[in-house]
Amino acid sequence: MKTGSKILLVLLLLLLFAGTIWGARQAAAQPIIVPEVELRLGGGEESPERLAGFLQLLLFLAAITLAPAFVVLMTSFTRIVVVLSFVRSSLATQQIPPNPVITGLALFMTIFIMFPTWGLINEQAIQPYLEGEISEEEAWEEAKAPLSEFMLYQTREKDLALFIDISGMEIPEERSDLPLQVLVPSFVISELKTAFQMGFILFIPFLIIDMVVASTLMSMGMFMLPPVIISLPFKILLFILVDGWHLVVKSLLESYL
Repeated sequence: MKTGSKILLVLLLLLLFAGTIWGARQAAAQPIIVPEVELRLGGGEESPERLAGFLQLLLFLAAITLAPAFVVLMTSFTRIVVVLSFVRSSLATQQIPPNPVITGLALFMTIFIMFPTWGLINEQAIQPYLEGEISEEEAWEEAKAPLSEFMLYQTREKDLALFIDISGMEIPEERSDLPLQVLVPSFVISELKTAFQMGFILFIPFLIIDMVVASTLMSMGMFMLPPVIISLPFKILLFILVDGWHLVVKSLLESYL
């Protein structure tokens, strides 16, 4: 580096250091004024309408925090993500595909499957409520009907009977009259059973490959070589040849028809 460049670099560093010191002194000389924030609780007796609105806001925020649980438990997301996880486990590819990919694919497949149901909810409940044609209670009942119909179609009667018997409630005349506290857990365990059945079927061909590779290695006397290392490429090759992702996604979509 030339002498002129060295001198210029030193001057720039000195200016930067001086500016930092000057800024610190200015900040110390003029303290930052923080605006006062006052939080008061009370006044419910004087203005009950304001208190009711505040409570409604709290309930709305609580409902937003529970929204992911509703999306997971009251839609097709549970079955899809469990089956996709079984696919990864049967292939023994560790974290490939990664969790964000599996979750994202399951989410978009859920949107695709639930789109007709959400369309009915928007048409029958949300839009009339926003236009002021129906009340909140009527909007809730109108929104509940399509979602309950979807869950009932995928729920086994045995699972419904389990929660009805334990709750001690009377069997309603119409299946659509079942409350959500009975319908949702029944739907979830039905979805889990279906997902595990599909996962078991997915495991069988890959298990056969593992057994064949392990038997071959033992017959060759290669006891120290893990069979998983040899069987993994064959399982991936088989999955590619049969177009595995296409078949899995097709099976999941058709299972909701």
